[in-house]
Order: sequence, then structure tokens, then C-alpha cells
Amino acid sequence: MLPLFFRRHRNSLRLIFCRHSHRYSTWKPLHLPLSHPIFQIWSANTSLGKTLVSAGLSSSFLLSSSSNKKFLYLKPIQTGFPSDSDSRFVFTKLSAISRRRNFPCNLLLSDAVLKSSPSAAKSVLSEKFEVHEEKSRPGMCDLNCRVESKILSDENGKDVTCELDCKTLFAWEEAVSPHLAAERESGVVGDYEVVELMGKCLREGLESEKRERMDVLCVVETAGGVASPGPSGSLQCDLYRPFRLPGILVGDGRLGGISGTISAYESLKLRGYDIVAIVFEDHGLINEVPLTSYLRNRVPVLVLPPIPNDPSNDLMEWFDESHDVFNSLKDIMLSAYSERLCRLNESAKQAGEFFWWPFTQHKLVPEETVTVIDSRCGENFSVHKVCDNEFITQQFDACASWWTQGPDAILQTEIARDMGYTAARFGHVMFPENVYEPALECAKLLLQGVGKGWASRTFFSDNGSTAIEIALKMAFRKFSSDHGILLDFLNNNRDEKSVELKVLALKGSYHGDTLGAMEAQAPSPYTGFLQQPWYVGRGLFLDPPTVFMANSVWNISLPGWFNSETEELGHTTFSSRDDIFNKHRDKSDLAGIYSLYISKKLSQNSGLKGFDHIGALIIEPVIHAAGGMHMVDPLFQRVLVNECQNRKIPVIFDEVCCGFWRLGVETTVDLLGCVPDIACFAKLLTGGVIPLAATLASKDVFDSFVGDSKLKALLHGHSYSAHAMGCAAAAKAIKWFKDPQTNPNIISEGRLLKELWDPVLVQQISSHPAVRRVVVIGTIFALELAAEGSNAGYGSLYATSLLRKLRKDGVYMRPLGNVIYLMCGPCTSPEVCQQLLIKLHRRLEDFNKAEAKLI
Repeated sequence: MLPLFFRRHRNSLRLIFCRHSHRYSTWKPLHLPLSHPIFQIWSANTSLGKTLVSAGLSSSFLLSSSSNKKFLYLKPIQTGFPSDSDSRFVFTKLSAISRRRNFPCNLLLSDAVLKSSPSAAKSVLSEKFEVHEEKSRPGMCDLNCRVESKILSDENGKDVTCELDCKTLFAWEEAVSPHLAAERESGVVGDYEVVELMGKCLREGLESEKRERMDVLCVVETAGGVASPGPSGSLQCDLYRPFRLPGILVGDGRLGGISGTISAYESLKLRGYDIVAIVFEDHGLINEVPLTSYLRNRVPVLVLPPIPNDPSNDLMEWFDESHDVFNSLKDIMLSAYSERLCRLNESAKQAGEFFWWPFTQHKLVPEETVTVIDSRCGENFSVHKVCDNEFITQQFDACASWWTQGPDAILQTEIARDMGYTAARFGHVMFPENVYEPALECAKLLLQGVGKGWASRTFFSDNGSTAIEIALKMAFRKFSSDHGILLDFLNNNRDEKSVELKVLALKGSYHGDTLGAMEAQAPSPYTGFLQQPWYVGRGLFLDPPTVFMANSVWNISLPGWFNSETEELGHTTFSSRDDIFNKHRDKSDLAGIYSLYISKKLSQNSGLKGFDHIGALIIEPVIHAAGGMHMVDPLFQRVLVNECQNRKIPVIFDEVCCGFWRLGVETTVDLLGCVPDIACFAKLLTGGVIPLAATLASKDVFDSFVGDSKLKALLHGHSYSAHAMGCAAAAKAIKWFKDPQTNPNIISEGRLLKELWDPVLVQQISSHPAVRRVVVIGTIFALELAAEGSNAGYGSLYATSLLRKLRKDGVYMRPLGNVIYLMCGPCTSPEVCQQLLIKLHRRLEDFNKAEAKLI
């Protein structure tokens, strides 16, 4: 080997002073290259040999062949610097190992430290370090300290150069937990800054590589144990979760190490990480046997030779002894990478072969447009893409996964933990005549929250459409009881076939896909012969007035039944959305017109054929979501509820979509200012993580089912009624969303969300020539694209090109014909919502120009 030479240089030092939060205040999609394998090195605890494993992998990968290879080592968080540096250890050891093994190729090595705390920077740069006036403010130094070394071969492989690229991203001087070091050294770093710089280093180190796929290997080594805090205080298993890198777990071979290793493994699995291997030092206790048994051979367990205790030992002999183990570990990693890519690349094709997607015309979905979702973290999908290279990128789930999702990344983990505990404790237990804590807690929270002041009972089911079916049964029984129909039937004075109960509902509403729920909604594309040949439409369906924003002004759209001479009332525009919900409108002329119309319709349809009755009112309060994101005039719905309750017609609120903060309040009772007799909840009830539904009822409704005969009871139920995992998830979500300590968007004593959508941007979009109307409330921003003919309506493909471009921008949206919407969660920051609106507005400009060219 030729002599070692190296050069050292330091760029000019810059101090960057800024304040950080562990919550992400802004949102930019993270981008993870898949062009080459990347793995994260975890450890069950500190001082178990993560860096030895990293160094061993680097030697196995680079020194085991004479091909042109690269090993990228990243250490995002380092404390005890500069006296302790894991990247320097890998750099130094690989240099020594290559000389010892007489490596036949050239070897280029580098070690860089990018950012450090001011005190760590002063230790490195000593006399060159200047103390700035702002040194008391938290921040990190842009250090950019770099060491390079090149070992030249004197053998036949001199034209081949292998490369070791080591980087420490953030360093602090004190050898303590990162959160303590960051606080003590005025070197505070937010979670997003860590993952953003890590992503940048991965892209710079891998995307421009011309080497073959398997000729580059990257490892990202964590600090301390799996649950050790990062610099913000977040656990590292949470900090790195947006990337969800496949992992190697360095276990503990000592006495008690089995427990610690299993705990670390379970913590990672709980958060959705894939662990491809466990490796640990042999302490003579044969820990691998019980570990392998516990893992049921799903994860290979490798054992390294005992590490010498002598600090002066250069470990060269140990690395030689460990060579076969590291070769096996390397092979496992490369195989896992290949298998993952194979799964990702085949998913879209196999989905088209095996799935029958709901609400989808398969003929219109080519394979290349299928979204392959690798995972979800908080509000973001991690999506597999293939362009020039393969990569994983984030897309904000602006569908809130079909209106169910609410958790940020923190709540997602909390719910997963509670569900795991509940599954382990209860599995599944049947519900009738039984009680168990999750169901009891959930029922109490529902009655004390969304049902407060009117509901006395909770009936659990499995989904929103089923909850509606149950509500209809409840309402019809209550109506029959109040109007003597039930008594006549019990006394055999009436043939049950002679009674026909119908609903009063609104055109444009949607109450689910099951047959009974579909009968309770007006004719629509969902109920036609192509979809439901049995559909009759068992109801009286009123055409409601709607409200919307256009050209920055809130308007009322009055339906055809509205008498033309009354349009001069002057109540068709509003200065703000709050004015629309103001109860002072109850005394307006418009309220009187609504009341007369509804009263007339009810009188006309009372007792048709002698035995036909309007037995229930069912409404989606405020928002008709599936019907096109129309906002119904709340005054009309409030008058409608009052008219029905005055006639003892039970009132059902379908809050499956709009409940639990979707509209900025926990329940729409707070928006309408009136209470139902029955209400249905689902979707956000559990945070959207698992299906569960609840139908709440008043005491009078419940009492109409009470009697001496079981046949008078509500004979409806499901095998999974009140399943424990769903109830546990719901209890967590209900409490989390309304607590200002966990949801920073809560204001007004826990009864209201702050405004999430930037009012200026909302008005700009409502004034855009491509937009016909805008609806914005709570977590929903929706717009209707100006379109005519076949470009309008639910079957329209008019928005397709616009949404594809938005997906490229990192925003996943799905249209309702020419209506598109952004839907966030109750915990989404207004800054993230602002970024979504900015991207939408920019793409609307492009869309409008493209449409203009076609005219």
C-alpha cells in the first residue's frame, strides 16, 4: 500500500440563530431516494455497539470485493463532540482495516461535521471562534468541518476507487442526552430541521450516484436507545418516523438483555418500522435462543464475538473474527432491500388485477396512475414513485382518507399504543348484557360530549351507514309510540302491512350505502337503477337553500320553490360566515318563509292513503358532503327541526361525516343551535384509525323500546358491536381533540377550532375565474370548478388534470366530479393549511390558462 495522506479544511463559520419547535409549523414534502439501500441502525440501549456494527458493515461492504462501491454513513445526532465522534470512529477504523487487509483498490474516505452548538464549535475551532452578541439566543453553528483521506493501492485494482462518506449532522459538546445538551448549550434543533437535513444528505449522497444499485449502501445511526430523546425531547423512534427506514436493531447480550431487546423491538414495531435483523455481542448467555423463539424466526438474530474490554485494543482482531457475521448481515440487508423494491414495483399492477375499488371505474384507472402507499405518518402518505430514480415522497392526505382521519403523528402513535394494549387485554368480547372498560368509557364520553344535554343512551355499531339504519329503526318506533300506531299494533287493531313510514329528508343529502340508508335519501347517481334497482325513495325530499362564497362574498342560493317575489328580501348575501349562523336570523322574514313552506309540505304529506306517515326527519347538518360539498342554510335546517319536533316527528342528525370537529365544533348542535332526538357518529369518532359507529338517543327514544317482551327490544346488532379496540381508540381521540394541551387549535374553552384556512387566500380563490363557488368551514375547504355540460356533475372528469398536478406538488386529492376539496384534521396547523391553499391557487392559475388554450 502507498502511504496514507490526507488534507483537512474548515469552511468559514456561520452562526445560525433561530427558535425551533418540535411541532412542524410548516410543511414541505420529505423525499427519500430508493435508488440504493438505506438502513437505520437502532439499539436497545446506549453503549451496545451501534457504531461497531456500522464500522463492520462498512468494511464488509467496501472491502469484500474489488468493485467500485460507496458506503454512506450518517450520524444525525452526536453528543460528547469533539472528544467523541462516531463518524470519526467509522472513518478511522475503516482506514485501519483496509491497511490491515491490504485492500487491492483505492479507497477515498471523508468525515464531515455539518452543524454544532456554539460550545462544540469553540472546542473545534478554538482561537478562530468568535463570540457574537447574540450568543445567548438558541441556535446552531454552520460548522462544515471536513477531513479527507485517500489510500492508494499499488496492485491491479488501482483504477477502482471505493468511497466512504461519513457525516455528522448535528453535534453538541456535553456527553449527555441530546435534549439536555441542546438546552444547556443553546443549541436547540426542531424535529423537522433534523429530518429535513437528513433527507438532504441522503439525496445529495445517493441520487447523483452513477454506481449500480447494489454498489452503494447507506446506514443512518441513531443516538442512544430506541426511545432516547432527540434534541427537541421527542423520542428518536418518533423523530425519524416520517422516513420509516428499514432497521437493524443492536440488541443486548448481557444479563437482562433479552427483556431490553424485546422492548426495543416492540417499540419500533408499534410505530410501523420494519426490522430486518437483530445483532448483539455474545456474553456467553445464549440470548439468541429465547429471542429467536420469541420472534418465531421472523427476524434473523446474529451474534457477534465478545468485544475486548481493554480500551487500548485497536479491535482489528475483533473485526477479523466478526467478518462472517457482518457479511451475513450485509446480505440480509441487501436482500430485504431487493424484496421491498419488488413489492413496491408490483403493487400497482397487482392491485389492478385483484382489487375491486369502491366508487371507481376501473377502465379509467391506468396502472401508472395508481398511488402506491408505503405508509402513513400523521397527515401524510409516504408514496412510492418512479421517475428517473425510485423514491418515497410525502403527499398530504387532503381527502383525510375519505373524511375519517384526524390524528397527527403523535396521536397516531398514542392510538396505536392504546389499541395494542386493548387487543392484548380483551381481544374481542361480545357486547350484549356485558360491560368492559373501553366501551363504558367511550359511552360516557359520548354522552358527556356530543350528546350532552339531550342524549341518554349509546348504541354501538360498526360503520356510519349501519348507524343510520339503527337510527331509522329508533325514530320509527318513537313515532309509532307517540302517535298510537304501536298501541294499535300491540292490540291487534292494525295490520303492520297497512302502515308505511317514510322520512323527511333533503335533496343532496347522503346517508350511506346500505339499502335502508339509501331509501332515506333523494334520487341521485348513488341510487339509480345502475346502482340500486330496488330503490324506491321512501320519503319526502325537500330542496334546501344553500350558502357559498363567490367573489369574496357569502351568498344564499334559493331553490326553485322559493317564490320569485320574495327574492327582494335583501337577505341573500352576508358579510361573513358567522352572520349565516347568527340566531338573530330566526326573527327574519326569511325564517317565516321557510316555516310556511315546511309547514305546507308537512300538511300535504300527512296521512296519505290513510296510513302513510312522515315518521322521521333525517338531515346532514350544515354540510352535504357526498352530495357535492354544499353548505345548507343553517336557518332552514333549524326551522325544519323545530317544525318537526312540534309535530312529534323524531329528528335524526347524521353527523357521521360532520361530527367531531370536522366543521370546527365537536357537534353540529353548536352550529345549528337545536338538538336532535337521535344522532349518528363514526369516521372521526376513533380518529379514523379503526371503524366504529355510535347512535345516540334521548331517554324518550330509549323508553319506547322498554317493555316486558324481548320482542319489543331493539333487535339489531353486530358481532363486533362496541369492540374494545374501537372503543379505546375513540376514547383517546375524543379526549385528545378537545384538549388544548394536545390540540393547539382548540379555543373558546374547548368548544371551537381556530380558523384554519387563511381568509385572504380563501377570498382570492373564490374570485378566481375557474371557480364557481367556495365552501369553507372547520377542517373543510371545497370549491366547485366552473364547468358546463358533461364537464359538470358527479361523473365529470374535468378536475383530473388539476388533481394530478397537485399530487405532484405533494397534495393527494380525490374529486367529487367537478367539485374538489381539501380536508385536514382537527390538529392540523393553520400554516400547513395555508401551504395547501397556496399550492391549489397556483395550480388553478395553470389550469385556467390550459383551459383558455382549448377554447
